[in-house]
Amino acid sequence: MASMEEDFPRGGTAKKSTESKIVVQRTEVDNLFQSNEQAETKKRKGAVRDEGKKLKKPKTGKEKEDALTLNAEAKCVEILHIKNVKEGMLMLGCVKEVSDFEVTVGLPCGMQGFLSIRNICDSYAKLLSEQLDSADTEEICSLPHLFYPGMVFRCVVAKLDITKGGCLSIQLSINPKLVNKALSSSSLKAGMVLSGCVESVEDHGYIVDIGIKGTNAFLPKKAAKDKHNSAEELKVGQYVTSQVEEVKNEGRVVRLSVSAQACAESDQGWNLTNLLPGLLVKATIKKVTKHGLILDFLSSFSGQVDFLHMEPEQASSYTKGTEVRACVLYVEPSTRLVGLSLRSYLVQPGSRLDLPPAGGDRIGEVVKDCKMPTMHHMSGAMLELPDKTMAFVHRNHLKESNEPSNENRVLAMPEHTCRILDFSPMDQIHFASLRKSMIDKPFYRYHDLQAGQVVEGTVSVLLNHGMVVHVSDHIKGLVPRTHLSDIVLKNPEKKYVEGMKIKCRVLSVDAENKKLYLTRKKALIESSLPLFLSYADARPGRVSHSYIVSIKDFGCIVRFYNSVKGLVPLRELSSEPVTNPEEVFYVGQVLKAKVLQCDPDKAKMVLSFKAAVEGDSEEAAKPQFDCEVGKKLEAKVLKKSVNGLEVAILPDEIRAMLPTMHLSDHTSNCPLLWESLQEGDNISNLICVNQNKQNIALSKKPTVRWSLEEGVVAKDFSEITVGMQLIGWIKNIMSYGVFVEFPYGLVGLAPKSAMTDKFISDATTAFQLGQTVIAKVTNLDEEKRRFLITLKISEVISPGGDAQTRLINGLQERRAVTEMLAMRDNSDLRQQLAALSVGEKLKLTVDTTKDTGATFKSDDLVGATILATKHHVMGVHLTPGQKVTAVILHIDILATCVHVSILSKLVGKKKSLTEGSKYTAMVQHIDKDFAVVSLDDTAQLTVIQTSSHLNEVFLSESDKLKPGMSLAVEVIEPSCQEAQGLPLVSWERSAPKRQRTTSENQTGSRGHRFGEIVKGKVRTVKPTSIQVTLEDGSTGSVHVSEVVETAEVCQRSFPTSLVKVGSTVTAMVIGGREASSHRFLPFSHPKFTYTIPELTLIPSKLDKSTDFKAVTAKDKLNSYKVGEEITCFVSKFNPERKSLEVTTDPCITGTVELLATITDPKDAGHPEKLYKLGQAVRAKVVEVTSKPHRFVLSLTGVHKLEKGSVTLGMVTNIQPQVGLLVKLPFGSMGTVAVTDLADAYRPNPLDGYSKDQLLRCFLLGSENGKWQLSLRPSRLNPQQAKPVKDPEVLSVDKLREGQIIRGYITSVGEQGVFIRLSRSITGRAELQQSTKYFVNTHKVLSEHLPPNTLLTTKILSIDKEEELVNLSLLPVDTGKSDVLPESLRLPLRLIGEEKKKHDIEKKKKKKRTLPESEQKQAESQVPKKKKKTKKRRSDDNDSGVEVYFREEEDMDDEEEPKSDSVKQVTQSSAGPSRLQVAAGFSWDAGLSSLKPASAAQDEDSSDGEDQEGSSKPQKKSRHELEQEKKAAEKALVQREAQLMDTSLRPQDTAAFERLLLASPNSSLLWLQYMAHHLQATQIEQARTVAERALKTISFREEQEKLNVWVALLNLENMYGTEESLKKVFERALQFCEPMPVYQQLADIYAKSDKIKEAEGLYKTMVKRFRQSKAVWLSYGTFLLQQGQGDAASALLQRALKSLPSKESVDVIGKFAQLEFRYGDAEKGRTMFDKVLTTYPKRTDLWSVFIDLMVKHGSQKEVRALFDRVIHLSVSVKKIKFFFKRYLEYEKKHGTPQSIQTVKEKAMEFVEAKGTEAAN
Repeated sequence: MASMEEDFPRGGTAKKSTESKIVVQRTEVDNLFQSNEQAETKKRKGAVRDEGKKLKKPKTGKEKEDALTLNAEAKCVEILHIKNVKEGMLMLGCVKEVSDFEVTVGLPCGMQGFLSIRNICDSYAKLLSEQLDSADTEEICSLPHLFYPGMVFRCVVAKLDITKGGCLSIQLSINPKLVNKALSSSSLKAGMVLSGCVESVEDHGYIVDIGIKGTNAFLPKKAAKDKHNSAEELKVGQYVTSQVEEVKNEGRVVRLSVSAQACAESDQGWNLTNLLPGLLVKATIKKVTKHGLILDFLSSFSGQVDFLHMEPEQASSYTKGTEVRACVLYVEPSTRLVGLSLRSYLVQPGSRLDLPPAGGDRIGEVVKDCKMPTMHHMSGAMLELPDKTMAFVHRNHLKESNEPSNENRVLAMPEHTCRILDFSPMDQIHFASLRKSMIDKPFYRYHDLQAGQVVEGTVSVLLNHGMVVHVSDHIKGLVPRTHLSDIVLKNPEKKYVEGMKIKCRVLSVDAENKKLYLTRKKALIESSLPLFLSYADARPGRVSHSYIVSIKDFGCIVRFYNSVKGLVPLRELSSEPVTNPEEVFYVGQVLKAKVLQCDPDKAKMVLSFKAAVEGDSEEAAKPQFDCEVGKKLEAKVLKKSVNGLEVAILPDEIRAMLPTMHLSDHTSNCPLLWESLQEGDNISNLICVNQNKQNIALSKKPTVRWSLEEGVVAKDFSEITVGMQLIGWIKNIMSYGVFVEFPYGLVGLAPKSAMTDKFISDATTAFQLGQTVIAKVTNLDEEKRRFLITLKISEVISPGGDAQTRLINGLQERRAVTEMLAMRDNSDLRQQLAALSVGEKLKLTVDTTKDTGATFKSDDLVGATILATKHHVMGVHLTPGQKVTAVILHIDILATCVHVSILSKLVGKKKSLTEGSKYTAMVQHIDKDFAVVSLDDTAQLTVIQTSSHLNEVFLSESDKLKPGMSLAVEVIEPSCQEAQGLPLVSWERSAPKRQRTTSENQTGSRGHRFGEIVKGKVRTVKPTSIQVTLEDGSTGSVHVSEVVETAEVCQRSFPTSLVKVGSTVTAMVIGGREASSHRFLPFSHPKFTYTIPELTLIPSKLDKSTDFKAVTAKDKLNSYKVGEEITCFVSKFNPERKSLEVTTDPCITGTVELLATITDPKDAGHPEKLYKLGQAVRAKVVEVTSKPHRFVLSLTGVHKLEKGSVTLGMVTNIQPQVGLLVKLPFGSMGTVAVTDLADAYRPNPLDGYSKDQLLRCFLLGSENGKWQLSLRPSRLNPQQAKPVKDPEVLSVDKLREGQIIRGYITSVGEQGVFIRLSRSITGRAELQQSTKYFVNTHKVLSEHLPPNTLLTTKILSIDKEEELVNLSLLPVDTGKSDVLPESLRLPLRLIGEEKKKHDIEKKKKKKRTLPESEQKQAESQVPKKKKKTKKRRSDDNDSGVEVYFREEEDMDDEEEPKSDSVKQVTQSSAGPSRLQVAAGFSWDAGLSSLKPASAAQDEDSSDGEDQEGSSKPQKKSRHELEQEKKAAEKALVQREAQLMDTSLRPQDTAAFERLLLASPNSSLLWLQYMAHHLQATQIEQARTVAERALKTISFREEQEKLNVWVALLNLENMYGTEESLKKVFERALQFCEPMPVYQQLADIYAKSDKIKEAEGLYKTMVKRFRQSKAVWLSYGTFLLQQGQGDAASALLQRALKSLPSKESVDVIGKFAQLEFRYGDAEKGRTMFDKVLTTYPKRTDLWSVFIDLMVKHGSQKEVRALFDRVIHLSVSVKKIKFFFKRYLEYEKKHGTPQSIQTVKEKAMEFVEAKGTEAAN
């Protein structure tokens, strides 16, 4: 772009457009462009090589000659692709749709763009924002007023966005500034056609914004009578295309008119940079190619016309040199590509484009039998639809998005099926797609959805009002908030995540406005009741599911689908009277409602909940005896719904549902049968598969019917056993497996791993919904009543002849469909087709032949399509009109189409077949579940199923049958009547030919009987079995338990390893296995023969003399007793359930759970490493039952849990109130109380435990089937345990009064704080025993004491009968700090009156003589050593003063033992204190330098003292009392001295509070108090103190208040956020003088290196306080400190302008000083020199200058300066002063000579002055 700018300077009046200059410019452009275009085309064409080859021509002189055009012509004309669209590209667009905020615009070549309301023009945007601000919405002129569908305008690509799905979205703009960007006022000429937007409406016309700077355009009203706006006036923002009538004042004023568009002329100065779309030009055809034309226009520009824009009628008349009128379609400024159109609707002026084509709205339609007349390789292909209209397929839509393109192959296909995607108004043609994925999409447009349909979608986004779900790429619906679930979800984001696949039901769809509402309510989605889609569906008496939308006093308003709604009046809400419906029902609730009356015309309906429920019970009662599951029925179709048929069971007309998927075992037949059945038809051979209160479910699946008739079903969960085989159907498909439903409503899950024998990556693609399957039960979960199944073909046994029976059923179903369709339509053709059958020969005439096959005509079948694919005409040369004989392969009656073959080997004479003969068959035709095959060269055809087993799945295309495949078949019946006389065959994929082994042949012939003795050779030895090849060639198997006598098996040995491969063994047959699944068959009749014999090698069993009896698995199981120790063998480890499977016998498998296999938690990671396959282990029987089959063993040597033992457990849950819930071996559960977790309690006892963690647990005992466990090391390993810190409290007897004990809080209530002391004992501390503060509600405590908080308590009393323990948490008792923090600022609890009286009386007896004051002192002092709890009972009558003193005494108690350490602390903390409150407050000291008050050290000592005190005997002698009294007095004196000492810094909160009472206005004290909190990093408390200070300090003390504000600013700067600092600053400005506050904050910023913030603040300050000298100086200092000397100089200039002139000298002087101090001393000197030259009498400045020079200058400079000063003409007194300074300087720095010199100079001066005086 840069180069373009240079070559084409934009706009400006300087450009003189002389002809010569233009020419020069053009040649330059030409060269520059040439290379550019080549590079561009190279890049773009790289992909399509074949096209490139066609284009490469040898360079001839012709090409050089072409190079004289201004922009090189395109080498190949192609349509404009979205990838070539760039920002800034100009296009012509046509309005498709207009919404309130956006216009959808059709662009050339089928592209689509969006014009946002923001991109119209500046004046419209301004108008919008004004109206938004004024909130006056009447005047607003919305987009639908400005734009109408079909309107054509110029636009520019403003932005290319990438949408969420990764597609490009073109954002357009019609802002004239962008569209006419390349024009300037000087380039405007009369006759130009420009676009613009109305900027304002004036009296006589409009001012139009044409986007050219400095140009005003005016459109007179009389000229604006456009045909669209003849009646109404134009509005602001309206787009107009107008012609320039005249240009005045060098293009500054332009008059416009809206006239018919005239052709653009070359003399209007159009060039490639300013060419605009929509211009009409005269052009000459320069070159005609098969993909379009290349034209020359405006004398020397080259443009292209793609095939979409050639006028179709005149396409043949376009020849080189023809003159045509063309319209510019698009201009790509960077590559100078110009697209033109010759279409009449664009070239004829003023035409409005048609939006929907004449043929109605066809978008979304799938059209078959389209022809493809032309293929344009770079662009796409044209399609001719059957109605002869044309459509265009873009090259990307000729193939699937992920496939490579093969355009020739597509072109070669004779017919195509396409889906019409859209209509392009600019090209006036439909755009279509050949992508199969597009054609197969069930929903392409909103019109394709109907209310009531169940759809699958993907969660897109959760909003406040609901959830957006994408049903397909273009269709999204809203699930309103109330419809997210059956109940109202508080946190929907927990249930739904983006990208999740979900099933919804359509509530309503408004295709016009593209609004789709869905529901996720399970009750609605799974409802099988009739749906009310309109009022007509709601006939009285019908019941359907409704949902409540509104609850009124008079009843509930309920809604169904679409907008069907009705009222359920109060009396019909319930059988119980309901007075206030809001209490009983909620909005969104789904309920069944019965229609009482309905008036479709008025759209009114009255319903009843009551009748629906009552009717339900009546109906349910009625059919119960009539319709039991498994009964064969006949029914009449009442209504066809999306998912099935509603039928009435005859003769009683009981309503039932027959889902579509239950019409056949073949999923492809189900839709056909549904299609062919009509309302009123009777269906026979139905069977009831499930019935519940709501409905009866029927099925017509023959296999399911057979299973119910044969009794191969389980009627209830209790009847299901492992190994049972059932027939069911796929109910639901999930990513982790499939749910299979069976008769009687049982549902089992087949996990992903048990679905097929092959590996599947995606479980959702294997099976289809409704597919019939055979399942085998593998696991049962009795508790949750769930079961798992397997669908693996290797593990299930199909019923004999199953495949043939299914085939016949499927063919009969197809036959029935054919007959029903033939009868229903009464069309001759369908009846003729119904009479045809596979294998029948027809005489036909060839109609057309193509590469893909041929079509034929028949005189009998008029109107039918008869086709043969290329495989079926191979090797035969056909010509149209030729007569041939063909054989029928398939008849499709719905499409009236017959598929035939004319291959000679199929048409030849049929040879007869014999039963049992084998052939190689070839697949000739495939139709979904069925295939037609031909048998060798017998010319016989027959039909087979494409899947040989019910459960077969095709994971990839290669698994499926395809025409031309070979199969091995065996004839079962040469001609089967049920299959229309076709032979019946069984088939398998023809594997490479292999000889059947002798064993396979022989096992077929005869098996082995029970008890037979056989000999054989060992073939393989596996850990759990041995394979033996017997003498007759068959294979036998020896189970690991049948190798050695059980008694002789050594523990941990491997019995099978004793047998060597190749050795010969003698064995006896004891049973057998099935060949297919290797399942051990139970022992049965001795004459029964087995396919794989099960053998034993145990000598005692081989002994002929002993009669060895067969024992069934049941008897064998029952022989085991619980607790018995048996030998078993490891057979497998189940990693999912982490359990071990062991076997004791060929037919018995037992399980050992993880907890019963290991004793050490370390082995839990890999328990399989401890036990190897086939290993013999000793196990104890834990549980054994034969029905249901359960055999549970233990390998740890115990089979039940006993009190006092240690066992392994697994944590299943962690509950703060209870502790740990632990799963124990053998199905038991236990709990570990928090007090039993460790010998030393931890603050967060449950941290460190996680779910599924394995623990060793000690069994304390069991209660109500739950074990009490302990994890204390002292219990688990009593020998190695360390001393116990918190012993177990087993009973109340173990506790004693006065004991200090720790425990965990269980709860805090009004009665007090409850503390768990052990698992069975919970103590209580009353509220007044919990804290020394007065709390008026227990909530304060519960907030600070969450459950499981660890506390130290003291036992006050124990009530052994009631087992109650009273505790105290007061610091006095426990020696620990109070449970509530000081920061809450709670009042202390008052002391009870009664207690005081009691105390006084007691004292009076002992010391009647003491004066009262001393008594008071004694009272307050003596009890200090005793219990202090009772002393603080609350009492309201107490006086405030006493409290104050008492508070002090409490402080005393805590202070005294600390007094030594206090002194140390004050000394140590004096250094790096947090707050240095001298001048300015510097809180820079980091947290690291803080030394917290050494309270921690003293804790123990005070603890000790307390305990001593409490344990002393209460009675004391008089002497002791005297001593105590003296000690107390001494302490008091000491304390008073301490309090008097002001130098001591207070050490705790109370001390500060006391001092603050004395001097509340001292900011110093408040700041020390804050610092005290900050030392303990209690930021919040420090803030609170500051706030209190601001409230407390008197408003007159401004400086004190400011100090606190500054401290608070400092605090926020260090510990707060940007936000909190700002808030404090704003408040400070309100309350204080603003300037100091600003100054202080700036200093704070500067000190904490927040340079940017400081600079910002200073800038504000110099604006706000520009008259203040201090501010300028402060800013200057800051800048110089930052090293910004230049900035400081600039600032000085600003300061001098802002300040009064009298201040100038001072300011310059100050700045000069600053330069000396922080900046450049030289600069400072210069500044002083200048000022002092101007003001030589300012001795004060001279003095400062001298000081600075002495400090910073050299001696020479200083002396020179002194010499200047002493010669100033100022008063003698001042000069004397300077001489004095000079002399001092020399004395300090000079030599005796220099001192003498100064003295001489002074003498000279005095003499001179004397002379002057004398004169």
